[in-house]
Amino acid sequence: MKKIEAIIKPFKLDEVREALHEVGVTGLTVTEVKGFGRQKGHTELYRGAEYVVDFLPKIKLEIVVAENVVDTAVEAIVKAARTGKIGDGKIFVTNVEQIVRIRTGETNEAAI
Repeated sequence: MKKIEAIIKPFKLDEVREALHEVGVTGLTVTEVKGFGRQKGHTELYRGAEYVVDFLPKIKLEIVVAENVVDTAVEAIVKAARTGKIGDGKIFVTNVEQIVRIRTGETNEAAI
């Protein structure tokens, strides 16, 4: 089993969710986060004063899938989240050692 973490632009969330649903991903966790990479932030004007926004709003998706679904899910995220501009985000894939569904006690593949 693998955990896919994707950091994407907030306005791309619905497109990514739909793309994942189409490839059979049944669940995901969404967190509102802030950060920066090469995009670095930007300057904004508020009531005549300029200020720097260092951390930009992003969305973090967390998905746990079987190993045979990883490439399809990653491809779906890339296609749906890409704008072609700096700040599109990143995807991280890591191993998951164990899963336990609290309600039923199911483990690993049955708990996905």
